[in-house]
Amino acid sequence: MTVSKMAQNLIGSEIIRVAGEVNAMIAKGEPICNLTIGDFNPSIYPIPEELRKGITKAYEQGHTNYPPANGVAVLRKAVVNFTQERLGLTYPENDILVAGGSRPLIYATYLALVDPGDKVVYPTPSWNNNHYCHLSGATPVEVKTRPENNFMPTAEDVRPHLKGATMLAVCSPLNPTGTMFSKKDLEEICDLVLEENRSRREGEKPLYLLYDQIYWMLTFGNAEHYDPVSLRPEMRDYTVYIDGTSKCFAATGVRVGYAFGPTVVMDKMKSILGHVGAWAPKAEQMATAEFLQNPEAVDSFMNEFKPKVRESLDTLYNGFQELKAEGFAVDAIEPMGAIYLSAKIDLAGKTTPDGKVLETSQDITFYVLHEAKLAVVPFSAFGSGKDLNWFRLSVGGASLEDIKASVGRLREALQQLK
Repeated sequence: MTVSKMAQNLIGSEIIRVAGEVNAMIAKGEPICNLTIGDFNPSIYPIPEELRKGITKAYEQGHTNYPPANGVAVLRKAVVNFTQERLGLTYPENDILVAGGSRPLIYATYLALVDPGDKVVYPTPSWNNNHYCHLSGATPVEVKTRPENNFMPTAEDVRPHLKGATMLAVCSPLNPTGTMFSKKDLEEICDLVLEENRSRREGEKPLYLLYDQIYWMLTFGNAEHYDPVSLRPEMRDYTVYIDGTSKCFAATGVRVGYAFGPTVVMDKMKSILGHVGAWAPKAEQMATAEFLQNPEAVDSFMNEFKPKVRESLDTLYNGFQELKAEGFAVDAIEPMGAIYLSAKIDLAGKTTPDGKVLETSQDITFYVLHEAKLAVVPFSAFGSGKDLNWFRLSVGGASLEDIKASVGRLREALQQLK
């Protein structure tokens, strides 16, 4: 049977492939420390109690019919107030679009802005931009980033690629690295976007910035989240924000995301998602609206949740630094935000006990999985080359005890290599 060219050439998720093998090993009873999926184990990280009760109450009150295609009014109003109070960003209620998590919103941004063949610029590693380009017919322009800058793009990195581009897609804190823009770097990138738009003729499509900040509430230490419009108010006409509750409230399965940006863009995104039917369930929307309007409950949850996430990240980071000090070819970047640690496991050229030479990041992934019982995702799953031996370690699905034990098993696996 013949299918579309798009479907024929669609690449499956490498994360899901790794997760499939992990799940098969777990089913056999093997003690895997699973750091692959950007999700939370509800037994370790439950959603806020007030949100859970609110969802139950909303179903009991009969909120089981279709919500408005752009989100229930009470939630859009709550998002307006929450965004104003927490970020200092003021957007009208009609420019808020609610959907079933952030993915439909990112896809709708692509479909609203990008015509087939249009250039979309994005850094690697980054989450799913290569797939969204494929789905929308965009011409992908990948910008390699460097560990020296925490894998975040700089103005100099993106400058050569913006002429004629339709969209620049960035994320901070970044999935997969857990790193963030500095104020200076984001300011300079915004200045480039503004400069490029000033150079375009009247009637020419602007250069837009897709700014995914779904992890912005999860920052650690002295790391501070910055956003384009707060730094450069002129960016308001060109910036589409992606936000939501999935990560900051451990509510990935609750599926409440929201976007906001220029009215002309948001109106088209509403129409696209209205046809797709990608709305969040009404009861979850009602409960989220109530929770966002309870600042004491939000702060109480975050004050308990963030230190717990950070402890797991710090345990991994410190473990890698100890292994590095012992002479092993590993390293890690100090956690800044999100639920991810960027870890270097540079085992290329090493020989396993059974005589296999590790060559690619995939080889290293599966060696570490089978010998250390540690499941990680290579940056090649996020657009980087297979020769880049850096990995995403996601802590939301593993207990602190499992993480501690995995570091010891990794040491043993490294010692077996020649």
